[in-house]
Amino acid sequence: MSAIFNFQSLLTIILLLICTCAYIRSFAPSLLDKNKPGFLGICWKCARIGERKSPYVAVCCVMMAFSILFGQ
Repeated sequence: MSAIFNFQSLLTIILLLICTCAYIRSFAPSLLDKNKPGFLGICWKCARIGERKSPYVAVCCVMMAFSILFGQ
């Protein structure tokens, strides 16, 4: 089943995208710029969410990990 049709997999993909983009932006800030169109612009928005809402993103990652490990 595709991650688009499975809600838990879609949430996992979104959380991984947010965490990965924030990590990349911490090492190469010029790579993700808010003025870039397309996918890199979306990655910049995800990195911004990861930077500003990091405690909430971390709690969501921990809850998702427990859900994947013990819920399935």
